[in-house]
Amino acid sequence: MTGGEGAGVLWIGGPPGAGKTTVARLLARRHGLRWYNADAHTWEHRDRALAAGHPAAVRWEALSRGERWTAPVAEMLAMSLHRERGPMILDDLRALPPAPLTVAEGTPVTPSVTGAAAAVWLLPTPAVQEARLAERGLERGQKELYRFLVREIAEEVEAYVGATVVVDGSDSVEDTLAEVGKHLAAALAEGPVERTAAGRGELLRYANRAVVSQYLAFFARPWAPGDPRTTVLAFACECGADGCEEDVRLAVAAFPQSPVLAPGHG
Repeated sequence: MTGGEGAGVLWIGGPPGAGKTTVARLLARRHGLRWYNADAHTWEHRDRALAAGHPAAVRWEALSRGERWTAPVAEMLAMSLHRERGPMILDDLRALPPAPLTVAEGTPVTPSVTGAAAAVWLLPTPAVQEARLAERGLERGQKELYRFLVREIAEEVEAYVGATVVVDGSDSVEDTLAEVGKHLAAALAEGPVERTAAGRGELLRYANRAVVSQYLAFFARPWAPGDPRTTVLAFACECGADGCEEDVRLAVAAFPQSPVLAPGHG
């Protein structure tokens, strides 16, 4: 699979604060898809870049938290590995089973990565992005980088004439999901999708494990604040029942070897 070869993958791109994860997660649960969350592979991708001696990755790890986010925006963009991670995402997707369909989402998902495949980009208005980023308690430099990415991604999507959904705050999550679904309807209808409870449960397990791996890789960094015992996340119930959208809150360190199940689900 290379840029332009997207069989088996539905793509959702856009800058931080666009709502990509929320939409992709719901789309996967409702249609029996595998959810590939690029954020969950951030530290794995960074480790690949470090092993390859990528100068921007090496510099980022060497800087303090404050130094990272006071650099010029062009340098922050380089250290984010925004462009380098696209090929890594393609490598990850090649390694996945060909069925069912995978919905892949993330900020590094750009038209040059997806090619002519089934793809849609969520583009938040400045006001929406500002409001959502304010909720995350980010450094000023992070916000500056994320604002820059809005323009960077929008310009590339326009150049490639990609399908877009503008997120202006007037629509609900369900409305946005419906709009994304329209753009991806033909690919969803063609499938394949997972219809069995057991198969859906395995897909949800895959997504949950990816998030656990993400946090464990982060906490393994010597400079990382927090720890897996006190970091509590919402994990998808892995019962696989059609229509189940329950979540279970667990500490990362408490993620079990057995399936994660909401009360009464089995």
